[in-house]
Amino acid sequence: MTSRERVALALNHREPDRVPIDLGSSVVTGIMATTYARLREKLGVDGTPPKVSDLLQMLAEVELPVVARLRCDVVGLIPLLRSFGIANRDWKPWRTFDGTQVLVPGQFHYRVDENGDLLISPGGDISKPPSGRMPKDGYYFDIIVRQESINWDHLNPEEFAEQFTRLSDEELEHLRTRADALHRNTDYAILGGFGGGGLGDLPQVLGPALDRPKGLRNFDDWMVAHLTHPEYIKAIFHRQSQQAIENLELYRQAVGDRIVAIFISGTDFGTQRQEFISPDMYRELYFPFHKRMNDWVHRHTSWKTFYHSCGSIYHLIPSLIEAGVDILNPVQCSAANMEAPRLKREFGDRLVFWGGGVNTQKTLPFGTPEEVSREVAERIRAFAPGGGYVFNSIHNIQANTPVENLLAMFETAQGVGKYPIGCG
Repeated sequence: MTSRERVALALNHREPDRVPIDLGSSVVTGIMATTYARLREKLGVDGTPPKVSDLLQMLAEVELPVVARLRCDVVGLIPLLRSFGIANRDWKPWRTFDGTQVLVPGQFHYRVDENGDLLISPGGDISKPPSGRMPKDGYYFDIIVRQESINWDHLNPEEFAEQFTRLSDEELEHLRTRADALHRNTDYAILGGFGGGGLGDLPQVLGPALDRPKGLRNFDDWMVAHLTHPEYIKAIFHRQSQQAIENLELYRQAVGDRIVAIFISGTDFGTQRQEFISPDMYRELYFPFHKRMNDWVHRHTSWKTFYHSCGSIYHLIPSLIEAGVDILNPVQCSAANMEAPRLKREFGDRLVFWGGGVNTQKTLPFGTPEEVSREVAERIRAFAPGGGYVFNSIHNIQANTPVENLLAMFETAQGVGKYPIGCG
């Protein structure tokens, strides 16, 4: 069975020969470049230094030899234009604070402040005010809040929505060329990297690629406006979803049926303990627009829709399913009400779980290989029966995660993940 066939069966709630595995197909299923460099060395994969494909989170581009060595099944169609408005091209060498040699985009420029922090600006243009900060000896960038003075009585959603624009011809050509190459030269399933439907996604609210973000750009103010100015929020979402559908059509023209699923939204709706908003507020502000985008995808393509939300979102899941969400990631089982057996029992026939494999906040970075293996086996046995499961850690693998734990994770996923589940 090829990887493409394996993933297709799992996404259609059927059991393949084994559970499909993902590493690095998206900005929420990846691995930080410093950890990836050590993993690649341990695997004996040679080559140029790893590319940092997402500067905000300092994620590595996971190369095909590593995908093959770990028996992964999914590759990502990574957009050309990434965080801070910097394109992934013209690669040049750079060293992280811990000394790891990597490659970064040619537009990656920064200045160093008096504390030794790195400051990055939109487009990498250091003549502009900074929009991101990497603390000295840190691992990734924090987005700088740049909200201007706000008149709450005269909020203009069109000012905020100016950032939602048509995909460029250059981006579309990149997507077309890359999708064609991956489809012709590999048998991996391809996950489309879109994200334009991330209504209220934190990076879009903060606007790190914008020279002068207008409107509500402080996340606390943004969330308060859900209650005090819902029409402002809905007007922004209306404009964003309209543009998203236009771009989805352009995306479809570029890649056709070469992808199996598309990353629509990365908006986080949950904390460790509960949802940010009530189910009623979700249905009022988000549901109509999510449904509109998902309906378009299902009417015009064969793709499944991939939604990411960290935290405890148990009470929102029925509405997400009704809105047409096919795939849920990262499945944060350590959050309240998100126990794996419960999620599978209540939603597993209608929702594909992509993630949930091991806790990246605790077990994977701080546990022993035996503890990692035990947790991975428990999660696979909970999620895998009947299909509808793609194995991945819970969100991105962080810096300083022991390579031995990573190897234990993948080895256990490969062994226990064979169908029938339960005897590995």
